Amino acid sequence: MKNRITRGIAGSFILISLLLSIYVDQNWLWFTTFVGVNLLQSSITKWCLMDDILTKFGVKD
Repeated sequence: MKNRITRGIAGSFILISLLLSIYVDQNWLWFTTFVGVNLLQSSITKWCLMDDILTKFGVKD
């Protein structure tokens, strides 16, 4: 369950920041880059901050 929520949040962040970069300001692409780097980092280290946050909110695996 936590994996699906994490992926949903990451995907939503990417799509929202892409829309913001098109309609508001191109600097929103930095947020897209940040999310992508965090996804890459979590695949290498097997640690994800969003998983820790969801655990504190009581979301179980």
